[in-house]
Amino acid sequence: MTDSSIIPVFDGHNDVLLRLRRGGLNSVDAFLNGEAPGHIDLPRARRGGLAGGLCAIFIPSPFIPSPDQPKPENADFATPTQPDALNETLAMARLLLAIEGRSEGAVKICRSAADIKRSIAEGQFAAIFHIEGAEAVAADLDALYVLYQVGLRTLGPVWSRSNVFAHGVPFRFPSTPDIGPGLTDAGKDLIRACNELKIMIDLSHMNEQGFWDIAKLSDAPLVASHSNAHTLSPHSRNLTDKQLDAIRDTGGLVGINFGVLFLRDDGVRNTDTPLDILVRHAAYIAERIGIEHVALGSDFDGTTIPAALGDASGLPKLIDVLRAHGFDDQALAKIAHQNWVRVLEQTWGG
Repeated sequence: MTDSSIIPVFDGHNDVLLRLRRGGLNSVDAFLNGEAPGHIDLPRARRGGLAGGLCAIFIPSPFIPSPDQPKPENADFATPTQPDALNETLAMARLLLAIEGRSEGAVKICRSAADIKRSIAEGQFAAIFHIEGAEAVAADLDALYVLYQVGLRTLGPVWSRSNVFAHGVPFRFPSTPDIGPGLTDAGKDLIRACNELKIMIDLSHMNEQGFWDIAKLSDAPLVASHSNAHTLSPHSRNLTDKQLDAIRDTGGLVGINFGVLFLRDDGVRNTDTPLDILVRHAAYIAERIGIEHVALGSDFDGTTIPAALGDASGLPKLIDVLRAHGFDDQALAKIAHQNWVRVLEQTWGG
């Protein structure tokens, strides 16, 4: 159980499954019992009030460009093949199922907003099966329907590379997100299918044209699970004011990314980044589109975060800094978990 004085945090993005994948099934017990590497394990989550979140399945690129090896055309990273991506997706999904199975009730894979509410109330870690980059799904979408039955409830069509569905925004600083074309015909089919199945669509790695294509097609709230304000940090991964306004107009939300690359105005990977800078993004977005549309999307285990936070056990420090900047208890509860629960309830239908 977590300390009752700690505000529970439901987080919009972590990459713990990718980290655990390198250790295979043996890493499951390490996650449950506590381990040194990374940002998240169950004991640290409990100490920090991390009540759950979107557990991403992300398939790394098979080729990382270097100065003497040119990048593939129209992409910063090569795209895994669909069979390879599906195999890795199933392996990481098995890890998530094993974590739940071995946890003796401490971890729950949630398939509804009611599941999340119940898990938070009972002190369980509420895990959501999320896919970041839909390379495991072919254009026929067969795998999407099967993965949904296994528990998939949220999906980002792309990571920051192209696939059969769309063109992810490359990592560039300074840069606008207006890089490359939008959804393919297969991508439009994917969005329609996600709406049909009530799978939440994550816009965090979409380029700007893809964002607007989805905004036109989707009947669900627009959500960027781990992105920040482009006005404060001109990284291609961040959201312009116009995009923020569109998210507000659909009742969606933005999960504040803890990554220093997406927080700072100089684009430097510096862990000596004060938490005040993270709070500036939360405050800017809250002022621009309303506190109901601000949440957390840490990117734990997937990016470089401020040393002042450290890992999941440091979340109360962030809550304290938010409070010191004028966010009252009602606002903190919305940012910490209530906004995520509301949007997922609206998207999933309960």
